[in-house]
Amino acid sequence: MQKILVLNGPNLNLLGTRQPEVYGSTTLKMIEDLCVAHGQALNQTITHIQTNHEGALIDAIHAARGEQDGIVLNAGGYTHTSVALMDAISSAEVPVVEVHLSNIHAREVFRHKSYVAPVAIGQICGFGAHSYVLALNALAAHLAEGGTG
Repeated sequence: MQKILVLNGPNLNLLGTRQPEVYGSTTLKMIEDLCVAHGQALNQTITHIQTNHEGALIDAIHAARGEQDGIVLNAGGYTHTSVALMDAISSAEVPVVEVHLSNIHAREVFRHKSYVAPVAIGQICGFGAHSYVLALNALAAHLAEGGTG
């Protein structure tokens, strides 16, 4: 069984009601349930954490080292601002797939820069909740091929 942490950052607790024209009507609970169900099909055990605090995201990434096989990370707005988050990912030695519900490259210019992307094994954006499914698939394939962080 692969152990996968699905880590969600700031404001994702408001999914379903926050800017539905951008993020859709799917709630975070619905995404968590989707990940658990899809993870079972991939022989993955899924753990979920959501926090609005940068330090808590960093702590979760540090705690994943040696405990989780991979991380699916939606860092929300911290994607575009946090060198500390980038450094945590670099140090954790756990493969990370960056996800976003919306296509960050089709949005405001400040969202085009990701501090996560250079230290992630890949980035998936623009597919709504399905972005998480694609990320779980990517991690399963990466780990099956012997990939590491």
